[in-house]
Amino acid sequence: MKYRYIIFDLDGTLLDTLDDLTDSVNFALEQFSFPTVDREHVRRSIGNGVDLLIRRSLPVGTDEAVLENCIRVFRTRYAENCEVKTQPYQGIVQLLDHLASCGCRIAVASNKFDAAVVRLCDKYFGSVISVAVGERAGAARKPAPDSVLTALCELDADVCLDLDKTLYIGDSDVDVLTAKNARIDCIAVSWGFRDREVLLNTGATRIADTVTELENMILR
Repeated sequence: MKYRYIIFDLDGTLLDTLDDLTDSVNFALEQFSFPTVDREHVRRSIGNGVDLLIRRSLPVGTDEAVLENCIRVFRTRYAENCEVKTQPYQGIVQLLDHLASCGCRIAVASNKFDAAVVRLCDKYFGSVISVAVGERAGAARKPAPDSVLTALCELDADVCLDLDKTLYIGDSDVDVLTAKNARIDCIAVSWGFRDREVLLNTGATRIADTVTELENMILR
């Protein structure tokens, strides 16, 4: 195999988290008497971290103090309800098991806050994903390469020598740019939260439409 280290995005790539995210966003909005949003709005708005998700869901011009309070309510609500409707995409668990059996070291790098990333990875994937990195204080969010490079370090990879053995997989324009900024190979997936056209326009050169196709691309 070409790849020894495989790093996945989480939301929209491994897990369909859209319903739980939408429910928690709307819970937070309702606490401050703001109009709620639909699933499509959340699908378009996620990928750059919680702060931007909530900012994009609030009316333009909302006071910054209200924004911060709304973010706080969302984080608390989502931390308690991130496993209600969330499920792995069909075939993902089997794919991860196969990659691990082939000797791949697998990690997740996400813009979701770190506690939720660790919790979800542990619940749905167990020890198959040995490293899970979410939003952490002092580290830039994707598309900066920080979380990917942190994941590589925690996988005991050499970030100077092992980049050509590393593959990043994600569903969004943010993920395509993250791989580019980390100087590693990328496969985008089309079943997540961004349209295929968005991926192509961002520079994606390999796009998998199914988990089987993704597996073939990785192992080719």
